[in-house]
Amino acid sequence: MSTLLDRYFGSLAERLETVRTTQAAAIEEAAGLCAASIGAGKLAFTFGTGHGALPALESFPRTGTIVGFRPIVESTMISFHHVWGDMGARQYRFIHAQEGYGKAILRSHQIDPQDTMILFSHSGINAVIMDIAMECKERGIKLVGVTSIPHSSSTPSRHSCGKRLYEVADVVIDTGIPKADAALYIDGLNSPVGASSTSVTIAIAHAIVALTAEKLVAEGITPHVMVSPNTTSKEAANRQNDENYEELWRRLKAR
Repeated sequence: MSTLLDRYFGSLAERLETVRTTQAAAIEEAAGLCAASIGAGKLAFTFGTGHGALPALESFPRTGTIVGFRPIVESTMISFHHVWGDMGARQYRFIHAQEGYGKAILRSHQIDPQDTMILFSHSGINAVIMDIAMECKERGIKLVGVTSIPHSSSTPSRHSCGKRLYEVADVVIDTGIPKADAALYIDGLNSPVGASSTSVTIAIAHAIVALTAEKLVAEGITPHVMVSPNTTSKEAANRQNDENYEELWRRLKAR
């Protein structure tokens, strides 16, 4: 194994272990909020911009996730990988800095006061994220922020409220990821490589979902779990997943 490869996986393992040992209580609390919402027939929304959209998308409907988690998917927020052309990097860079856009997103989802919102943002400073955060606070919606306090606390807010995500969330899960995200330096190269925030936040997202399922079961509520059609009968898996989708539709229709 190359020295750099060993350093990268070693660093990632250390970051995950740090989250496990220092953020367990916060993750448990976040799962408790989600379980309360889902158990009441409501939703636990997940949202992020840029790479923060990836853990949000992992929360449902992939294998092992449960009905009640509801990713908010804005194409302008996740298609920055195009770089050039339609919905490219420059459009993303512009739109996620525009105040008011986050409020428009929330209006489209008819958020209920009993819902929970989980926001994933490494920096926790940009306009769309803080739009949604502040709107949730105004409406009394429980807010979970998954963010890097080392980064956010050393960077001024880019929202007119002057606050950062970790300063307004009801529950803060600190990824502990360094400000630059990437943290591996190579001799002869000025900028670091080896980003780790996405891997860590996706792990946190799945931990929240799993703990939420456990809490629901403890309350006598059987969560609707997504199953893989590639490990069992495809027909049986599709039936179960279709029932899950119908349950989601019932929750959405009730709005």
